[in-house]
Order: sequence, then structure tokens, then C-alpha cells
Amino acid sequence: MKVSDFIEVKDPKVGARYRKGKASMGHFVQDYINGKIDINTDLMEMLKDKDEIFNYDYVWHHYKFFFSRMIPEVVSHSQKQDERIVRSHYDNKNDLFNWFLGPRMIYTSCYFHEHDESLEDAQDNKMNIIARKMQLKPGESLLDIGCGWGTLVAHMAKYYGVDATGVTIAQAGADWGTRQIGEYGVSPEQARIWRMDYRDIPSKKYDKITCLEMAEHVGIKYFKKFMKQIYDMLEDDGLFYMQIAGLRERNNLFQKENREDLVWGLFMNEYIFSGADASMPLHWDLKRMEKVGFEVHSVENIGIHYGKTIHYWYDNWVRNREKVLEKYGEKTYRIYAVFLAWSVFIARQGASTAYQIVCRKNINTADRNRFIGATNLGEIEPKKANKEAMAVV
Repeated sequence: MKVSDFIEVKDPKVGARYRKGKASMGHFVQDYINGKIDINTDLMEMLKDKDEIFNYDYVWHHYKFFFSRMIPEVVSHSQKQDERIVRSHYDNKNDLFNWFLGPRMIYTSCYFHEHDESLEDAQDNKMNIIARKMQLKPGESLLDIGCGWGTLVAHMAKYYGVDATGVTIAQAGADWGTRQIGEYGVSPEQARIWRMDYRDIPSKKYDKITCLEMAEHVGIKYFKKFMKQIYDMLEDDGLFYMQIAGLRERNNLFQKENREDLVWGLFMNEYIFSGADASMPLHWDLKRMEKVGFEVHSVENIGIHYGKTIHYWYDNWVRNREKVLEKYGEKTYRIYAVFLAWSVFIARQGASTAYQIVCRKNINTADRNRFIGATNLGEIEPKKANKEAMAVV
């Protein structure tokens, strides 16, 4: 098996790259998304053989991107830069995201109780598991930082009776979330979406705080400061839930073993999640959370759930191909196809994962008995728990 079995060269200038048994994944990605090559099969099917047809050596494009764009963004992480990046990625593209996220519009990992559950049921599983892990009670105040399109805010307000506030920097997400709250039958007095940078959140106390796959965008420069901000906004007896993407630990960025992880990471940072440089090994996150005063109660690895979630997203994307091509063109379609297909395999092989972390303030007066008999790991929940949860309020 060789790469030329899958490739049709459209630009003769890049033909030499595909005459050998293996090609560089870095070259393939650039050539494919720029239309210099086509593939003669489904991308997901092709990537099943990726280790046989690709190598993961760094190419010139990686170095150029790393030094000219990634490093300056990592060093800066100013409010102006973060708003520019996030809004350019998300605003005025609700249809694009809907074409792969589906009707729930949740851009974070599902939680599957069964292999054949639908994407929507698995997203409901996830939200209800969070509610149980957070021990939500009617009347409590909940702050969701990086709320996306507001689905979690609307869900928690409707089904758990909390007073919910979501924060997002993207106007399109805020508009969608505000509309969705109304569609859920929740009053604006009980739930609302604020469009603002996380650094501008008014200082007040909340009973519960959630942050799902947004802390990566804070960046390594401000991650610890962000954790301290959350600590200060949390009531002394409150709970903080963080869901965060993580990468496999490595000692040497240039080691050949698992180099694919970093080649994939560079692609993701360039084309999908610019500025999201705080996806780190788990110990890195926990150390900084503990440094600001949090006591970590539970950590659950949901990476395999994430891989299955992204597979659903890929299938949705392919199903909506003609809509994408009509509005956004071939290059956008190919960028997201690579992102979704490749990420499925990255999650399956443990290169990237996601963690559900529950913590509280590490103070002497904490009621630690609250965790006895309570939900700690979602996978041990009975199947009927979701239906029971939906009838709480």
C-alpha cells in the first residue's frame, strides 16, 4: 500500500511528493485543502491507513506557521487579539457549525451510555451528568463561561431550575443562545447570555460555575490567572466543573515517537482553534488549579466519547457537503473534513483527549461529605437517570 493509491495529483508541481510509498502528512494537508491534489475515496477511509502511507516529519510550512503566527499569539493573548480570533472564527457562521454539530449546537464532547445512541441523546447525557456531578439544585446560581450557543444554559435553567448566566465572546453565539432560552420556555429573568470577554465578567459570587472546552482559549499565559478569577467568583461551598481538551505528555517536541500528535496540533491551531494553546497534559491543568486553592474532587477521562462525538460530526459534515460548497466553497469544506476525520483517529489513539474535572475550594470548613453517594463518574449512572433528571422541575 502506498500514498499514490489514494491520491490524484492536480498540480504537477507537487507530484514528486506522492511518487514514493509514503508522503508527509504536512504536505498532504496543505496540498489537499488548496486543491493541488484530490483523493479517490472517503477521507475517513483513507485515514484508516494513515500510518502506512504518511510520515509525520515537520515540513517548512510548520516552522513558518509556528514562528510567524503561533508564537506571537501565544505570547500576546490580549483581549483585542482573542476577540478578533474568536469572532472571525464563529460570528456569522451559525449555519456552518449547525451542519456538523446538529440541532443541539454543542461544540464539546458528548457522553455515550450505549454505542448506538444518537448524537442528540449523547449530548443530553452529558448535560445531565454535569448537573448531577455539580449537584445542581433549583434556585442556585450557575455561571457558564464560554457558553457557545447557550444550550447548556437553557437546559440547566429549564430542567434543573437554576438561575443561569452564559458568557461568550461571539455575537452570533449570544444571539442564538438568547433565542434558544426563549424556545426552551425559560424567562429572561431566569437565564441570559452575556457577550463579553471572560476578563470582563462582573465580580460576584456564584453557587456553581462551569467551563466546557473554553479554558484552552485562555492560553497558557493566563490559565492560572483564569483559575484564580473563577475561584474568587465561586461561593465557599460552591462547585466548579471544567471540561478541557488535553494532549499526551511528551518529553521532547522533536522525538519521532507520537510526532503525529504535534503535527495534528499545529494544523488545529492554524485552521480551527487559533490561540487555543492551553491544551496540555492533565497534570499541567491540575497543578495550576491546586495552586490557586482548588481541591480536585474527581477527574474523568472522556476521550473515547470525544472521538465518537467527532465521528458523528464528520458524518453530518459529509451529509451537508453540497450546502457547504454552495456557501463557503471547497477549501472550507476540506479544512473541516480534515479536522473532523483526523481528530477521530487522534482521539482513538490517545493523542488527544478530554477531561471532566470537578473541584471546590480547599478550605477547612468544606462539607466533603456531600460527595458520599453522589455522582462522581458519569459511566456508572443508570440508563434511566437522564429521563428522571428531565422531570426534576
